Amino acid sequence: MDTQNWHGMETEEVLKKLDSSHHGLSDKEVKTRFDTFGPNELTAKKKTGPLEILLHQFKDIFILMLLAAITVSIFAGETTDAMTIGIIVALNAVVGFVQEYRAERALEAMREMTAPKARVFRDGEMRMIPAIEVVPGDVLLLEDGDRIPADARLIDVIDLQIDEAILTGESTPIEKTTSTVDIETAIADRKNMVFMATHVVFGRGQAIVTSTGMNTEFGRIAEIVQTTETEETPLKAKLNKFAKKLATIIVAICAVIFIVEAFRGETLVESFLIAIALAVSAVPEGLPAVLTVTLALGARDLAKRNAIMRRLSSVETLGSTTVICSDKTGTLTRGEMTVRRIYTDGRDIEVTGVGYQPRGRFLLKDKPIEPLKEPNLELVLRIGALCNNARLDLKSEPRIIGDPTEGSLIVAAFKAGLTLEKLSQEYPRLQEIPFSSERRRMTTVNFTPGSQMIVCNKGAPETVLERCAFMLKNGKKTPITKDDQEKILEANGQMAKEALRVLGMAYKILPKDISETHREELETGLVFAGLAGMIDPPREEAIRANRLCEEAGIKTVMITGDHKLTAVAVAKEIGMIDDNGIVLTGSELDNLSDEEFEEMVEGVRVYARVSPEHKQRIVKALQSREHIVAMTGDGVNDAPALKHADIGVAMGITGTDVTREAADMVLVDDNFASIVSAIRGGRIIYDNIRKFAFFLMRCNFDEIFVIGTFALLNLPLPLLPAMILWLNLVTDGGPAVALSFDPPTEDVMKRPPRDPKEGVLQGKIASIVVSFLFQVLGTALLFYMAYFVWGDSIQKARTMAFMEASFFELIVVWNSRSDRKNAFKVGFTSNKYLLVSVLIGMALSISLVHVPVLAAMFDLVPLTLHEWLIVLGVSAFGFLLMPEYLYDRKIWNWR
Repeated sequence: MDTQNWHGMETEEVLKKLDSSHHGLSDKEVKTRFDTFGPNELTAKKKTGPLEILLHQFKDIFILMLLAAITVSIFAGETTDAMTIGIIVALNAVVGFVQEYRAERALEAMREMTAPKARVFRDGEMRMIPAIEVVPGDVLLLEDGDRIPADARLIDVIDLQIDEAILTGESTPIEKTTSTVDIETAIADRKNMVFMATHVVFGRGQAIVTSTGMNTEFGRIAEIVQTTETEETPLKAKLNKFAKKLATIIVAICAVIFIVEAFRGETLVESFLIAIALAVSAVPEGLPAVLTVTLALGARDLAKRNAIMRRLSSVETLGSTTVICSDKTGTLTRGEMTVRRIYTDGRDIEVTGVGYQPRGRFLLKDKPIEPLKEPNLELVLRIGALCNNARLDLKSEPRIIGDPTEGSLIVAAFKAGLTLEKLSQEYPRLQEIPFSSERRRMTTVNFTPGSQMIVCNKGAPETVLERCAFMLKNGKKTPITKDDQEKILEANGQMAKEALRVLGMAYKILPKDISETHREELETGLVFAGLAGMIDPPREEAIRANRLCEEAGIKTVMITGDHKLTAVAVAKEIGMIDDNGIVLTGSELDNLSDEEFEEMVEGVRVYARVSPEHKQRIVKALQSREHIVAMTGDGVNDAPALKHADIGVAMGITGTDVTREAADMVLVDDNFASIVSAIRGGRIIYDNIRKFAFFLMRCNFDEIFVIGTFALLNLPLPLLPAMILWLNLVTDGGPAVALSFDPPTEDVMKRPPRDPKEGVLQGKIASIVVSFLFQVLGTALLFYMAYFVWGDSIQKARTMAFMEASFFELIVVWNSRSDRKNAFKVGFTSNKYLLVSVLIGMALSISLVHVPVLAAMFDLVPLTLHEWLIVLGVSAFGFLLMPEYLYDRKIWNWR
């Protein structure tokens, strides 16, 4: 039944096809349909369980390499090494598990949002039933405040308005009718339909259920969220690519060593152990641990900036974003209708202020005016406030109770000093003729302080004008002419072009004692007072944030379910689009093939009247152009695209549980500007990841080469396995973590986003190779001189080589902080954590030599002052590895 175009059918045809009536279904028929269609709920597909999530943490290539190292260490009898590496692996698994455990809860959040109860007609009587028992063909009774339990076709309405922002992104309640609409009509424009999880804000009606559970529009979104694959983050993809290349090199070298050792007469077991020992020495054991700590610290810092990360691996992704796709309502805008302009007596008056904050000024030709000293303006504001059923709640944060459009009129009057409390006392209401979609106007009758009665009328400008015989000119009531009407309609048209929602205001004074005849003529012979234009305005901080995005080379795109004209007006005010910008609607997008759309997607800055499927398609098209896409949103309609995007950004205040659970990041304050702050934080984090990855790689390959060379020459090894593990974990670990605290460069938000294809070590390979050569020569030469030339013991030679390797790494870290500046230009005190970690590293290294217990564990011996000077002298060559002479030197393409 859910495949029918119910919105294109007459109500009687809908009743016939659903085999139902205005009196509802019988209990017997309900049972049959419940057995056929099942309960009205969102059904879950099999989700990843805790055990699967835990096992997933061990699929990372670096972790697999470490697991191999643990196995070999146990096999070789090095239980201490195995335990140390095991702790690192366990740390990564625990942190990853905790972060990802909650990632698959979007469906449960959706269930919480569905209506728990429903009023239906069955066997001709009204019953309150659990929403889960609603079936197709049930007749729903809808009233103000109800949450819609299922998709349904309206068969009767009385001033019915539905808030559908959660599904379509529409910023204002939708006036519903029973009239048929074209079968091609988009969901947001199906005014004769109501949808699951939306709610009634005004009026009442009856509707016949057409779809339940997963067959509803809400259910289709749930299906999309469940079936959407979570995209691999750019950082993880790059590290995996890097790890594969590293593993290939290590395996190749170890294979050569194994073959050579076997040909030299060593047993296959001994040859294999030597080769595996080399592999263990080359694996950067500290990289996964330092990466985890850096991302965790970055997530903590972002939380202080009102951005909560739900997945650690996504911390840096926002920093590499090239496109931000943002919803309009509540994200770029406040989600609060605001009166912007008032037209009265031929004058355009601007009203400042944003949202429901009752602060603002009235400007005539950019000059402030006193509204209470302007009779025509004061009258327009008073009519708007009296002919109104909304309320302004100022107890904490200002909020509107009632219709947002009416609320904007209350706020505008408040800005002029006309509080609703005062007006209600001075002008008590006597009568009301409510607004309806057929009448398109509302009228109230109020007593005046002068013992008269005033008729206040507001509505669509054309409708109000039809009822007006007079207008105010210079404060005087004069007959309205055709020329006057044309000027008013011209002002109305100009406001409409600016995407303002326009209401006309009129009035007339009645004598105190009126007859029934007068009551019937309340809406005739009115005096036109003016027009009020309102809009859901952009956040001021969103305008600033968009400017910062432009400076950072990040493109911002608006994706909304709202009307094209409104979307373009808001986008222009923010600065997202100019007169030459491309705007696409959902229907236009449907007419484009994937290839055609991918060709033009780069130039489109605004998408209007789109569905959840459209949003996903937009994200995919941008990703096909190799963009890193961030998608922001707050409504249910955003959830599928959030999950598909490289990073989904949900609103913490106005956002639904669905979007928060589907997102990678949640903005605590719903502030678009917080995204820019998070982008900056993400860029800093990625820069620092590059720094410590660069540092760790500068300090790893020398060990495998030195040990491999000496093993092939059948010479004593300069470094033992315990020494290598110490270098990789202790000597390198502290400074590597400290690099994650490195302060940002001055141009962090002035440079364009990096190329998505750019590798973690882009531009740094020359530095790694030169560092490798310096370290190899320093370690090997010092060992060779001490043991073969000076005749020192093997312990003394290894001690000098080990200390040289340690101090070289603690020195070269200072030249790992910038791509363009050496240690002396960057300075040694700007990162106090690094300074402390280096000093601690030096102290620990010295203690290994001079504390007897530690020296015995590592088979070391004390060094004399002269020997220490030699060690430090060789290590100091690390200061010569200046990045400005080595960055971006082409050796080979390593990504």
